[in-house]
Amino acid sequence: MSGLFEASVEVDRPVEEVFAYLADGRHDPEFSPRVLEITRTPDGPTAVGTVFRSRVKDAGVKTSREFRITGLEAPHTIRWSEQSTNLITAEGGYDLEPLPDGRTRVRVFNVLEGHGLGKVLVGPALHAARKDAPDFGRRIKEAVERS
Repeated sequence: MSGLFEASVEVDRPVEEVFAYLADGRHDPEFSPRVLEITRTPDGPTAVGTVFRSRVKDAGVKTSREFRITGLEAPHTIRWSEQSTNLITAEGGYDLEPLPDGRTRVRVFNVLEGHGLGKVLVGPALHAARKDAPDFGRRIKEAVERS
């Protein structure tokens, strides 16, 4: 079983600034409290093939995650795919749209997929992610605007 969750938010920053901030996944802990730590390999600007490795805490359980950037078209599109083997994995991205007055519309989305026992757990995980989606969008907006 798999399913989508998404959020959209308008950020009071130009699209180029929003793209630069979000493309550097090391910012994720600033708006995603589940991310405990994160690193980027290799050093340097994010590009297709860049890998972000993180430790996250979901429902009280800590796991290691590895995401590879699969698409990057500045300043509009960022895509990732989880490379790690966990009960639930994600594939998703950001779509960025410039708005009048130097603002940016951000759409973030993830498709969660359950594996093994994760096929049972993905339903509740999706429910929680969808419930948090508006707040997740708000946290992204606040983090980008603080940067």
